[in-house]
Amino acid sequence: MSDTHCLTSHLQFEIPDGDVFVHAGDFTRCGSAIEIEEFNSWIGSLPHKHKVVIAGNHELSFDPKFTCGPAARQQHKNAHTGGGLINEIPDLGIERAKLKAAVEAENTVNLITNATYLQDEPLTICGIKLYGTPWQPEFCNWAFNLPRGKQCLDKWDAIPAETDVLITHTPPVGHGDLCCTGVRAGCVELLSTVQSRVKPKYHVFGHIHEGYGVTSDGKIIFINASTCNINYVPVNPPIVFDVPIPPGFSK
Repeated sequence: MSDTHCLTSHLQFEIPDGDVFVHAGDFTRCGSAIEIEEFNSWIGSLPHKHKVVIAGNHELSFDPKFTCGPAARQQHKNAHTGGGLINEIPDLGIERAKLKAAVEAENTVNLITNATYLQDEPLTICGIKLYGTPWQPEFCNWAFNLPRGKQCLDKWDAIPAETDVLITHTPPVGHGDLCCTGVRAGCVELLSTVQSRVKPKYHVFGHIHEGYGVTSDGKIIFINASTCNINYVPVNPPIVFDVPIPPGFSK
């Protein structure tokens, strides 16, 4: 699943049981502590033995750009005057005060206690190698946004070549990335990295709600798992897939 945006209580389907549950980011609207706690409670109620989560562009409080460093300190210093980094991004329909409160909360990533949170990190489950990373090409200047080109590629270069299941928030260009405007929002460098070097069995992502579904280049299965549609209605069911356990490993 991906892009549930605080709407798990409005899901119109059951979550199928499985060994591993994956959420590819945007589980909140703005990354506030209460939103994260609600998501953590919900994911804790799922029966899956393993649960893996990455952040998306809506998890503002997970991105150090908004929570620490000179820019963030200036943001908090100027909060009473209405200035600061958080005021330089579009509000996407969320009250500016809520955005400010979200990034002023500390250590919000520690509120994820019922799942393994991955941020540019690998994880091995039953011999199957996963890797999770939240970055995306610039998209409204929200969390984990980077300029297209080298800065994105630098993040993708950290993905181990032996990865079986890659979890990103952004799609690669050409797979589940077509916006309603006709623009493809996916990352060119990510597609090149995935196809030419990493070659995972599965690539799971979200971010572009209208891109929900499964595609393939004949070798890799690409899954846009966005739960919400373009109108932020959580109608898209979870996508289930099987990965063979390597010899010598068991559940």
